[in-house]
Amino acid sequence: MNNNKRRIGVLTGGGDCPGLNAVIRAVTKSAITDHDYTVIGIEDGFLGLLEDRTRILNNDDVSGILLAGGTILGTSNTANPFSVPCKKGNKIVKEDHSDRAVKTLKRHSIDALICIGGDGTHAVAHKMAQLGVKVVGVPKTIDNDVYGTDITFGFNSAVSVATDGVDRLHTTAESHHRVMVLEVMGRYAGWIALESGIAGGADIILLPEIPFNLDAVCNKIKERRKHGKRFSLIVVSEGAHPKGKSLTVKKVIKGSPDPLRLGGIGQKIADDIEKKIRIETRVTVLGHLQRGGTPTPFDRVLATRFGVEAVQLIAKGSYGRMVAYKNDDIISVPIHKVVSKLKVVPKSSSIIKAARAVGTTFGDR
Repeated sequence: MNNNKRRIGVLTGGGDCPGLNAVIRAVTKSAITDHDYTVIGIEDGFLGLLEDRTRILNNDDVSGILLAGGTILGTSNTANPFSVPCKKGNKIVKEDHSDRAVKTLKRHSIDALICIGGDGTHAVAHKMAQLGVKVVGVPKTIDNDVYGTDITFGFNSAVSVATDGVDRLHTTAESHHRVMVLEVMGRYAGWIALESGIAGGADIILLPEIPFNLDAVCNKIKERRKHGKRFSLIVVSEGAHPKGKSLTVKKVIKGSPDPLRLGGIGQKIADDIEKKIRIETRVTVLGHLQRGGTPTPFDRVLATRFGVEAVQLIAKGSYGRMVAYKNDDIISVPIHKVVSKLKVVPKSSSIIKAARAVGTTFGDR
């Protein structure tokens, strides 16, 4: 082995999404072709660092993965080197095992680490940087809620899936004169619901950022029926909630950076509508369909640009930064400025104004 040859690690953390493999491919190909680096793939996110599970990636390993969903390296949305569940007697306590992760990097002579993930992954990456690890972040999430970037890869693919769902529900809603509710992902940010709802022509869009009033939702449905529209389409983000009430939580995952798993608001809204105005209402929950499958061309291009820029940052010795998309340009921002923040939909957003202008209601008026 050439001891002077730089070795960079790459991992994918958090939930999977379309485009992860495109980033891995771009990192590997540009690192090898442009810089003659050795690329070390770390399996299952930060769990691979804790358990010392790595493998060298070459051009053949990433050939043909551009359009594949998921991640060839695997991922974990619960592994956190700074908070590892350990059994102490009859209790489970959280311990800091970050030293194990650092030792894995040193054992494999990894000079710099590329962390591909969302807000949780970047929070861990920032702590690793404080330990002296040379870190570069790449933002991904279907939720589009990573602070500091206009958009994350995976989002466009999720919106495409959700829009297809709205389109398909439109015809059956109209045929049976029903109210159809489509629940989409997004956690505490309503970007997927907003854009898929507008693209699919939803009559009502319910977002976490705009608490809704059931009366306003029902009034919109009744108004449409009064004008001969005997069906209505509602797109609701999993984090949406009525004014003055809490989120609908499906279950709690202990040990996860964000233990709350949202879900069920779609069914609750449907039940409340039927109870209040006695109109047949059906629910579809897209769930993980939004995460899987082939990335859109937009996400493939964005992921490729992100991966190449991450390697360029390492080549320049610019660490502790996250690549970002701003005004159609790829830039970088300090990781410490993006952690513990979420990019949510501004109530004054021009997208919301456009939706209101064409008659869409957000249940707030």
